Amino acid sequence: MTVKSLTADDFEATILANPIVLVDFWAPWCGPCRGFAPVFERSAQQHSDVVHAKVDTDTERELAATIGIRSVPTIMAFRDGILVYSQAGAMPPAVLEDLVGKVKGLDMDAVRAKIAERKAAATA
Repeated sequence: MTVKSLTADDFEATILANPIVLVDFWAPWCGPCRGFAPVFERSAQQHSDVVHAKVDTDTERELAATIGIRSVPTIMAFRDGILVYSQAGAMPPAVLEDLVGKVKGLDMDAVRAKIAERKAAATA
């Protein structure tokens, strides 16, 4: 599978329409971003069941600001439309592979229950 470029127009729809989405927020001038790109592309080839997407923070400044991107690269993982991971910094192939495995293995009923508990505590 190829890496998909996302914009503000299709970001949310992509997150909601796919079970697992990894997003690499990057910039063309960023050395670590350029170094991480082949790692991310290999992961896309190995995991055709996971949407691998990139957001160019230079051209999508408003989207990056809305999401709260403060440094690049930043990797986010979404499962069933829920943000389950967000971390700045490039990662070695083994760490990205581990992340993909953990996201695939999540018990989403437990994740939803934890979110509900936090919401209930915040409104109490």
